[in-house]
Parts: sequence; structure tokens; C-alpha cells
Amino acid sequence: MRQLLYKNIKFCLIPGGGAGVLPPPQPSDSACSLSNSEHQKSTQSPLFLYTFVSNQLSMKRTKAEWFISLRQLQFLIGVGFLYMLIVTLLLPFIFKSITPQDEEISTPNFLFPLPSSEEQKESPNSTNIRGFKVLSGLNYDTVSVNSTSKQGFGTIQRSAMEAFSVGKKFYEELQLSEFDSPISNHTREICPNSITLSGSLFQKMESAMVLPCGMTLGSHVTIVGRPRPGHLEQYPKISLLKPGQNLMVSQFMMELQGLKTVDGEDPPRIFHFNPRLRGDWSGKPVIEMNTCYRMQWGLAHRCEGWKSRVDEENVDGQVKCEIWIRDDYNSSEELKTTWWLNRMISRTKKVRYDWPFPFVEGKLFVLTLSAGLEGYHVNVDGRHITSFPYRIGFALEDATGLSLKGDVDVNAIFAGSLPSTHPSFDPQRTLEMLDKWKTPSLPDAPVDLFIGVLSAGNHFAERMAVRKSWMQYDLIKSSHVVARFFVALHARKEVNAELKKEADFFGDIVLVPYMDNYNLVVLKTIAICEYGVHTASAKYIMKCDDDTFVRVDVVLSEANNIEESKSLYLGNINYYHKPLRYGKWAVTYEEWPEEDYPPYANGPGYILSSDIATFIASEFEKHKLKLFKMEDVSMGMWVEQFNKTKSVEYVHSLKFCQFGCIEDYYTAHYQSPRQMLCMWNKLQLHGRIECCNVR
Repeated sequence: MRQLLYKNIKFCLIPGGGAGVLPPPQPSDSACSLSNSEHQKSTQSPLFLYTFVSNQLSMKRTKAEWFISLRQLQFLIGVGFLYMLIVTLLLPFIFKSITPQDEEISTPNFLFPLPSSEEQKESPNSTNIRGFKVLSGLNYDTVSVNSTSKQGFGTIQRSAMEAFSVGKKFYEELQLSEFDSPISNHTREICPNSITLSGSLFQKMESAMVLPCGMTLGSHVTIVGRPRPGHLEQYPKISLLKPGQNLMVSQFMMELQGLKTVDGEDPPRIFHFNPRLRGDWSGKPVIEMNTCYRMQWGLAHRCEGWKSRVDEENVDGQVKCEIWIRDDYNSSEELKTTWWLNRMISRTKKVRYDWPFPFVEGKLFVLTLSAGLEGYHVNVDGRHITSFPYRIGFALEDATGLSLKGDVDVNAIFAGSLPSTHPSFDPQRTLEMLDKWKTPSLPDAPVDLFIGVLSAGNHFAERMAVRKSWMQYDLIKSSHVVARFFVALHARKEVNAELKKEADFFGDIVLVPYMDNYNLVVLKTIAICEYGVHTASAKYIMKCDDDTFVRVDVVLSEANNIEESKSLYLGNINYYHKPLRYGKWAVTYEEWPEEDYPPYANGPGYILSSDIATFIASEFEKHKLKLFKMEDVSMGMWVEQFNKTKSVEYVHSLKFCQFGCIEDYYTAHYQSPRQMLCMWNKLQLHGRIECCNVR
């Protein structure tokens, strides 16, 4: 009976799992159906209590161990998730802060052995190392040049030696100097709301008045002056004369000018106003207006005494040209034909006054130039004379100076309603220090096309416009095409300091270590060839200017149309051009003794195959390369020399435009920063290949 009770109790406790209470008896379970007395006795048994307590303690210990292990697992999962989150957030910043110098220092040589400097010189085309080079590899060995100076090295070679010598000192000072002020920190200068100058003070300022913050809508300039009597000129620019002829000329020029962009060139003319009292080629008094950028004039607008047509575009509701009396205009015939008609219909006769030409020699005038919503308006002695619409690329805020030259005496000048604040005209105004404008790094493999862009140290706005326009092509963003600016050192140390910061941030500037000079631009072209073959390992090398808009996809396609085995010289090629022996671009017989130039592509944009570029860089290192102050002619000379050893494919295309922008262009030259952005917007947003030359 005791053994049976023990078995029944043990069997009923295990499946019950209750908290110390036996389950109620079930009718269908005969093994657990005990009488009340038997149940009461069994629960009071020592064996029963011992078994019951043991089972309960075992169940509690199992639950506690399971609970502790679950919490440990959750804690480990949380720690792992937190670690992954920290690594994900900090890893980009760690790689971004590591410079190439840090990598060289921190990388053990026994793990990743780096080639020595001698090995790098022996294999310049190696693509294993693709770091960004701020300094060009171009160097001018003055010792070697001096030793061979008797072999015909001319003035430009001596200038190059001096420029490299001075540039080396400037670059060493630039490396040692510390500049605390970052580019991003800039202040706004406070400018006067109005400026007044007397005639004598204006003359002392070389007939120029500074407008510190430019002009804005509603700004106006009033000039009180007197045209001088005509004088004889033998070579007037506004008329054509036969040899030995003289012409009486009286004219003056009022210009709104911007900042000078290139040393040796005139500043851009944002608005050019030229009254010609005498001496114009038409023989009549006229007023001519225009704009000019990089010494390239736009389409002139002339007022010759005829009133603008009714259907012609107006400016703020004003006609472009008002009427004035002409020698060949006789209003009496018109009066005779209308007099009888007016008398028959009893029409009231209108009072009519024929205005003369607004400027008269020796007579005082009051001229007011005002800036409207759509263009400039010129009033003389209270009467509207002409209006000139704004042109794309020439903004009011860029008009930082007023110049008045020619046959005129100025009594006084007053400028009013001028803007009082404006971003200062320096790098802080134009550079956008954003990561999205940074250039991609060089790829490990050779590139299809390397584009070297010639630029000057103070061309911050031009470089920024290129970065935001055609350097955003997918071919460049994907590093199939690589573009770099090539800049020489500037005479102003503060410009070099800002230039170095710009180069370090954007990673797209290569400094050529010589003092910049307009006659030494050819050295930058050689540096482009050296960089294109030794650093970029490019299949093709293209040279262009920082005011050239390049359709990257089209020019690469044009180059790829030629067989790879052929040497290529592609561009707008000039044949049988003769050097000018007088004028601004005069070339002496000492500089160029021959009567014709070799075939050469215009400088704003041309393409070479890598073998020609390699030849140029090699010949320069050996000091066998003849230098000429006109870099595009120099390139034609070098290609002609290379052509003697290997045949060159000369490919001519007018779509590499030299003088501006044409329809379906490949490259467009003389484009201002605003025009560059305008052309890119038309190309990307609207898919149209259009120019932005004029309104």
C-alpha cells in the first residue's frame, strides 16, 4: 500500500506542475482517484514533503539560470549593435582626415613597399601611385640653359630662367608661411551711397572713378562736361583712310568697367558709350554702344539719328535710339504732303521740334546714366537719347569703375543711389567651399582624356564657373576624363596664399613654379603635356583656357574617331598665317624670321595624342625645345617638328570656336563666368546647345 501510494503521488505531481497543490481528481483517471482520507494521509507523509520540496527547488533554479543567460545574450547583442553604429559613423571621417603624407608615414614598408624617388623617375607612366600633385613636375634647369646659351637661346629663354628663379623663392616662402584666416571667413565692406568728384580731382585720378560696391537697380551717374574741338588724326580707329590722309576727329568714351582679369589686358567693359561728333566712317555724328570681355568686343549698337522702329525691342518702355537732325534728312517734304490733308480734315497741328545731336563741340552738357530693370538709359540735358539692354555675363554689381576718356573736359561727376554693401571682390566672394565641387581623385588606370586648363592666379571666379559647369560632366565625375587648372605664381603674395588654399581644398590646381608672365604662357602648355603623360597617363591631352566652355563628350568622341595608331592634332587649325609686324601683337624678325607660321590650332581649345605630348615634355627636359611667346604657334611648331619623324593626322574643325560661341559648338571661347553657367544650365536643364552671348 505504501509503495502504490508513492508511485501514485510521484506520477500525479510531475504532470501537475502546480504551486504545491495537487490537481483535483479526475473521474477518468483511476490511478489518481484516492479517497479524502488517503489523500490527507499521503500529503502529511515525510516522503511526500521531501519529494515535493525537491521538485519545486529544481524548477526555480532552472528558471533563474535560463533568465540570466537570456539577459546576457541581449546585452551582447546590444553591445555589438552599438559597435557597428560607431564604426559606421566614424569610418568616413577617419579616412577623410588621412593625408597622403600620413599614409606614407603610417604604412609599414615591409607590408606595402613604396618605390623610391629614383624608381618613380624611371617609370613616369606608372599608374600604381595616383596621389594629387599640387606642384607641377616641370622644372627649368638654369645651369644647363646657361651652359648652352650660346646656341641661340633668345629673350624668352632668359625670361623663363628669371621667372623660374623668382618663382622658386616665392613658392618656398609660400610653403613656410602660415595663413590663419580661412577662405570661408569674409566680411562685407561698407560702401558710400553717393560719390562726388570735381573735374580737377577726377583728372588727378587718371579720369577714373571707383565705385566700390558696383551699381544696382536705380543707381545713376551724372557727368557735367564739355566736348573739345576736333583735331587732326592720321590713324583714327573709327574710320578708314588712305595712306597720307588726315581726318578731323572729336569723340569721347564713357565706360563702366569691371576688375582687370588678366595682367596685360584691358579690364572688361560692362557698358561702353562712345559719342562720335566727328570722324566716324559714316561721316555723320553717331553714338556707338557695346560690351567687351577679354579684349573681345560684342555686337555694336549704333544710334545714327534715326528713331528705333516701332516693332523693335524696347528697354523699360524706352526706345533704343531717339531721333535727331541729320544732314541728309529733310522734313520739309513730309510737311508738304501732310499739310493739305491736315487742313482738309481740320486736324489740329502738333507742335514739332527737331532735336540736334546731343553733343556739340565747346558746348556744356549734362549727361545722366541710370540703371533700369532691363538696361541702361542715357539722358542728355534732360532728354532721353538712348537705351542699351543688359547683356548676359555683364552684371551691374561688376561695374566697379567709371572711366571717361577722349576729347572731353569734365567739370564734375556725381554718382548716387549706389549699393552700400556688397561681398568684397576677392576669393571669398566667388569660391564656394563645398565638397560637391571637389574634383575626383586620379583613377588607377590610364584615362581617356586629360584636359589642362590655363588659368591665372587671381582668376578665382573663372575657375569656380568651370567647376560648376562643364567639369560636372559624368565623364569627369567618373574619372574617365580628368581636368586640372594650371596656374603660375602671382606677383602678389596674398593671391598666392589664397591660391594655395584653393588648391588644397578642391584638389584640381597644379602650380607651375614660375612667376606668371603673359609672354611665358607657353610654359603652362608644356606643363600640361608633362602632367598628362607622366601623371595622368592619358590617351589624349587637351589644352584650353579658363574662359572656354568645353563639351567634353563631343570632343572625346571626335578624338576617338581617329585610329589609335595615328598621331593626332585636332582643333581649329590655321594654315599659312603670317606674323604681324606691327601693333599690340607684333612679332619681330628676331623672334620669328620666317614669313609664315606653321599650321597651328587656335589656343582656346585643341587636342594632342599622347606621343606628341611625350615628345614635347622630353625635348623640354633636354633643353632642345624652341620657345615662342605665342603658345598656339609654339604648339604648331613642335607638332611640325614631330611630324618629321612620325606622320601626324591634322584634323581641322571650325566648331572649336576661337572668337566666341557658334551654333553646335565643340568649344566656346571668351565666355564670362555667368555665360559659362548660363550655357551649362541650357545644356543640362533644357538639353539645348545654345550660346549666351547676348540678351
